[in-house]
Amino acid sequence: MSDMPTQQEQDKYSQLVNRKSNAVKSSGPLGAGLVQLSHLHTSPNSQAPVPALPEKGGKTRHGIIPEELFQLLYPKTGVTGPYMLGAGLLTYILSKEIYIINHETFAAACMGTVIIYGVTKFGPDVAAFADKLNEEKVQKAQEVKDLAMTSLAQAIQDEKKEQWRAEGRQMLFEAKRNNVAMLLETNRRERVHMVTNEVKKRLDYQIALQTLHRRMEQEHMVNWVEKNVVTSITPQQEKASIAKCITDLKVLAKVQQAKTTA
Repeated sequence: MSDMPTQQEQDKYSQLVNRKSNAVKSSGPLGAGLVQLSHLHTSPNSQAPVPALPEKGGKTRHGIIPEELFQLLYPKTGVTGPYMLGAGLLTYILSKEIYIINHETFAAACMGTVIIYGVTKFGPDVAAFADKLNEEKVQKAQEVKDLAMTSLAQAIQDEKKEQWRAEGRQMLFEAKRNNVAMLLETNRRERVHMVTNEVKKRLDYQIALQTLHRRMEQEHMVNWVEKNVVTSITPQQEKASIAKCITDLKVLAKVQQAKTTA
């Protein structure tokens, strides 16, 4: 969207300016001058950037007369025009007694001569000294500028390094999170393994207890049966059983002997 005012807004602004101008003009010459100054300050040229001042002055003749004045008069008066203009003005001032020569004139001439002599004699040395001071100030300012630029460049490098460290810190935090997650998983599995072992031990204990009960029951049953069997055998049955065993042993002995001889 454009920031330019519309035609209606421009018309209202123009009417308001005209009313104020008429009101100020009606107040007299002073008001008219203020209106001109207001137009001067509100002109587009007031928004233009101010040109930079030159480091050195323009060329002059005789120390104080600008070279532009001679260049301005050359096309109309020739080379001797400026000098004739100065001589004519001086003759006019003296002839009309606009300026009267007195003792102050000679004093001013002496003072001007002394000043010109001093400027001519000591001016270059003073200018060189002033230029040296200016160069030293400029050099110091340049050193301060270079130091500031160096410190700022180092600060930029440090900031970039800190940003790089911040990026690496994110990776470090992620690795630490993974390590913590692995430790938690390891602890969980160790506890599960410990619970499993404890449950297994209790189940093994129950199995061993049941096995012990069964074995004790079997031993008790065997002892009971053996005891009852022993008590139910009579002496005659015992003798017949022993005789039968001896007979069986003899038969087995004969059979074994026959196998060995064959």
